[in-house]
Amino acid sequence: MFSSLFWSSVGMAFDTLRSYKLRSFLTVLGVIIGTGTIIGVGSIITGMDAAFANAMRTFGSDTMVVFKFAVGPRFGNRSAEERMRKPITFEQAQAIRERCPHVDKVTAGLLPWRGVQKIRYQANDYAGLDMWGADSSYADVWQVELIHGRFFSEIDNQHRARVVVLGEDVWKGLFASSDPSGKWVDVEGQKMEVIGVMKKSATGEPGGRDNRLVMPYWSMRKFQPAAEEHMLFVKPMKGQLPAAMDEVRGVLRQERRVKYDEPDSFSISTSEQMIEDFRSIMSITALVMVVMSSIGLLVGGIGVMNIMLVSVTERTREIGVRKALGARRREIITQFMTEAVVLTFLGGLLGMAVGWLIPVLGGFVFPELPMSVPLWAAGTGVAVSVGIGLFFGIWPANKAARLDPVEALRYE
Repeated sequence: MFSSLFWSSVGMAFDTLRSYKLRSFLTVLGVIIGTGTIIGVGSIITGMDAAFANAMRTFGSDTMVVFKFAVGPRFGNRSAEERMRKPITFEQAQAIRERCPHVDKVTAGLLPWRGVQKIRYQANDYAGLDMWGADSSYADVWQVELIHGRFFSEIDNQHRARVVVLGEDVWKGLFASSDPSGKWVDVEGQKMEVIGVMKKSATGEPGGRDNRLVMPYWSMRKFQPAAEEHMLFVKPMKGQLPAAMDEVRGVLRQERRVKYDEPDSFSISTSEQMIEDFRSIMSITALVMVVMSSIGLLVGGIGVMNIMLVSVTERTREIGVRKALGARRREIITQFMTEAVVLTFLGGLLGMAVGWLIPVLGGFVFPELPMSVPLWAAGTGVAVSVGIGLFFGIWPANKAARLDPVEALRYE
């Protein structure tokens, strides 16, 4: 009985929608926008999560990043204690290399001591370099792929050779994709020979630019003697990450004179930890975005309730006729509730189509960002749109069911 009543109400709902196409579309426009936003936000967050996780795992699931405070995504400012910490030093990297038997490789990355770094070749300038001084193991730790030339060797490092390896976007900005090997550039007033070009790193930020410029560690110490900030990249022996991490922590606490009852004055992070931090931030971001997009759904729900109230007024005589012929209150409520749900459900489907376009278009703009529509976003969008129809259809349906049949038949 209920099944036949439901399908009959669905048929009547579609007849009503066909009679008022434009009005119905404008009514559910807020539902379309809200549902599309939920699905679009879900696809963007899923793509960012996949890109970040792939980047970190490409870098190496067991590689440790050692710095004076935690690296990676986080909320809030650094504490006063973190800002006052002394830099990690090259000597501490040497101590790890010599005293940690479960450590395979240690790369000490030297960061420049002052702000925006610039490079010039002839009339072309490129600002905002991500400059590093490193030893030859940088290429292994960061899994460097070369487009042109070679990476510098340990001999180049020990002899303080005036050589640099450029990131892909720096190379394109200066040399317009021609082979720069053997060309001399000006790096902050120092003449340096370009010996290679690195392919854009998988660990780079999705949609970001590859602004890297890597030179031998001792060359950078020679040209920037005031630079003192180091970031260490430590690769443990295969399968020995916990033991290597304990050894590194113990050596650093000794080298940095940390008392036994004091917390670490440094941070050791792994790619898995950074992925977890990123996901915790993204989950909060997703919740905020879903709440904001629900405003569109609320507006759509109010529009649905308004148009259903108008529909009840327009069809007062029809309701009176149905009641006079024996239609019960439940049947009237079911009819109008079904119309509201069908209206918002169709709006949810249109919103899903809009949301599905976002990863398609995003794939053209950011091809390295693997966006896709997660099932939870699609399901949530449609479920919420149906819920909107149920919630905002209750009042109009009850109003229709409470009409007095005699008064309804006399309505003009």
